Amino acid sequence: MPEGPEIRRAADQIERVLKGHVAQDVQFGLPPLKQYEKSLTGQSVLGIETRGKAMLTHFDHGVSIYSHNQLYGVWRVVKRGHLPNTRRQLRLAIHTEEHSALLYSASDISVWQTTEIDQHPFLARIGPDILSLDLTWREVASRLQSKRFCNRALSSVYLDQAFLAGLGNYLRSEILFIAGTHPAKKARELTRGELGKLARTTLDVAHRSYQLGGVTLPERQYKALRQTGLTHGKARFFVFARASQRCRVCKAKIQRESANSRRIYICPRCQPV
Repeated sequence: MPEGPEIRRAADQIERVLKGHVAQDVQFGLPPLKQYEKSLTGQSVLGIETRGKAMLTHFDHGVSIYSHNQLYGVWRVVKRGHLPNTRRQLRLAIHTEEHSALLYSASDISVWQTTEIDQHPFLARIGPDILSLDLTWREVASRLQSKRFCNRALSSVYLDQAFLAGLGNYLRSEILFIAGTHPAKKARELTRGELGKLARTTLDVAHRSYQLGGVTLPERQYKALRQTGLTHGKARFFVFARASQRCRVCKAKIQRESANSRRIYICPRCQPV
């Protein structure tokens, strides 16, 4: 499933072609939503907002489209009239004079009055967006220390959208590794310094992934690895999907384990229990 950085990058691409433009045609692939096509057609798009893994398309007449890619949803932006050659089912199409923003395969789509969209069941329960410019490391640290999260293993907390919206499986492994924190630890067991490091790392890694297109390594290190012949997929992470390979820091073998029914990767030397 795409995580917060991927959703925000998709939103940026969509916003570049939709924001400030009139939706000359809006089409839904889900029958219950077809009733909204006429009212949305002819309206201008104000912007694209992301909250974790959800995307909100805001129109100037006070209506917004909520969409969540879930496991299989994917957005495509094309020149109008040039639909992709795909077997995926088209769920939402927003056409301007020159471009089309197309959502395929997703089924979690709904239309809301913008003033009421916070009542959406998903949006009502999630925490701050991991990429929000208003989110500080001190707020992350405070949330970690709260009664709701401090007694739970960090492997669980870092998949909980109520903690921070937009976190996901690869970010979980990468953040905990870079912070030098074992996933079985609980926030209440960390020292003040460890807590601050984890909170700062949480924001740094998420923003780096957004800026570098899913890369969690520092840019210079990533580029050096690419120059050795490694593909993007093999050069982008410290530990995620690198089971039995050597740690990029200490050369110990990366271990794959399971936590919360999801795979997680750790370095036994850099992340002591």
